[in-house]
Amino acid sequence: MTTMDKSEIASFDAGRKRMQAWRRQKNRIALLISMMAMAFGLFWLIWILFSTITKGIDGMSMALFTEMTPPPNTAGGGLANALAGSGLLILWATVIGTPLGILAGIYLAEYGRKSIFASIVRFINDILLSAPSIVVGLFVYTIVVTQMERFSGWAGVIALALLQVPIVIRTTENMLRLVPDSLREAAYALGTPKWKIILSLTLKASLSGIVTGVLLAIARIAGETAPLLFTALSNQFWSLDLSHPIANLPVTIFKFAMSPFAEWQQLAWAGVLLITLCVLLLNILARVVFASKKH
Repeated sequence: MTTMDKSEIASFDAGRKRMQAWRRQKNRIALLISMMAMAFGLFWLIWILFSTITKGIDGMSMALFTEMTPPPNTAGGGLANALAGSGLLILWATVIGTPLGILAGIYLAEYGRKSIFASIVRFINDILLSAPSIVVGLFVYTIVVTQMERFSGWAGVIALALLQVPIVIRTTENMLRLVPDSLREAAYALGTPKWKIILSLTLKASLSGIVTGVLLAIARIAGETAPLLFTALSNQFWSLDLSHPIANLPVTIFKFAMSPFAEWQQLAWAGVLLITLCVLLLNILARVVFASKKH
């Protein structure tokens, strides 16, 4: 080996080491920036959760679940009517929105696939997924509330269902498309009709994922305030009549938090804590359901 060859090899090794050192340095910088971004996000999240727990825990009592919302500047009271109203709105929105979303997802995954109409539906669904909830509330206000000439629980149910449907559609389609086509082809080879393949094979294989999507959709609508301000509004008294304005937790929290009365503000923080805990439990349940299917 000549002296020139040795110098070239040494120069190449030195360049390679410099390049490796620079890559390691860039990796450390990227890791540091990522950790700082994560810490920044966690800081605000922990602060929000800490404020919600510390301010909401004082209002937690049996009266919160058994007594109705109090008049202004009155000690005591609870959120029983608001909790019942929210539960009723979410229940009916899920009953209406879930079947529609699952059926639309089945069409996109099993029948439409690459058709032009299915592509248009997916595009519209993507728009609805990112649409502000207040836009949905105004839309339902225009086509339902103004026609009925009054606010009503049914208008709130329609608004919440419209927010829920796109999530269920996307989840159902994605879960069904994860089922291998070889399973469908094997069922076709045995002479199984398409509708039976969907019911007995693809839906069964995707059930946990679809249930997860439904739970996440429920968590999505649980704290929505803007659509209900334009549709269900609120009610100071106990009422389960969906043809009239009905009390609900998000609007009650909004009204009480904006008030100058300390008693109402305490109830608002307690309501915020309840919604936070419910959404947290729904997300944990969704993860548990999805993880159980993987194992």
